[in-house]
Amino acid sequence: MKHIRAFTLLELLIVIAIITVLAGLTIQVLGHVNRSAGIHRAKTEIAAIETALENFKTDNGDYPRCSETDLLDASQHGGDNSLAISGSGVVPARSGSASLTLYVNLSGDTGLRGVTGTNARVYMNFKSNMLYPRTPAGTARTSDISAVIDPFRDVYGYSTIGSSTSALATPSTPKGYNPTFDLWSEGGAVQYGVSGTASWISNW
Repeated sequence: MKHIRAFTLLELLIVIAIITVLAGLTIQVLGHVNRSAGIHRAKTEIAAIETALENFKTDNGDYPRCSETDLLDASQHGGDNSLAISGSGVVPARSGSASLTLYVNLSGDTGLRGVTGTNARVYMNFKSNMLYPRTPAGTARTSDISAVIDPFRDVYGYSTIGSSTSALATPSTPKGYNPTFDLWSEGGAVQYGVSGTASWISNW
């Protein structure tokens, strides 16, 4: 009688263990690669926004600002200074308003539909993947833009709290990191389990 060769239970458990370890390593490597790519893209986008802001100031005498950009403080984490969009899609009020001030002034899109206004000066063309809510390529936007987002789907922080023209910044009580403007991404802190400003991508 011919015997059929089959895997033993021990051999199956060993194979399953090897596959589990390899899968874990692959996921870890992919996470690292994705975060590295996001950091590189955020650095590039921040540099482009900085250039646009300097050009805006050259033409207008100051950086784009509103009451929220003067209140958003990069040195204060969480609360009113949060950049994280909630799981239900709610954009933080303060950072969202500051981000829209940045977007409207640099893009000329006062209607928040991705269309430049008539005779508006365009300082930067924002890519569709930088705008929230996102719209699939080739489709018309059906909802208003509510924030400029980083590669990690958080709002870009934009603050003028440390500007010399801000009433909130004085030599005795300095605020913010720069005497011009602060621009930053928290580098996917929530998604990748990192913390602290050392993990941020910023202009300081």
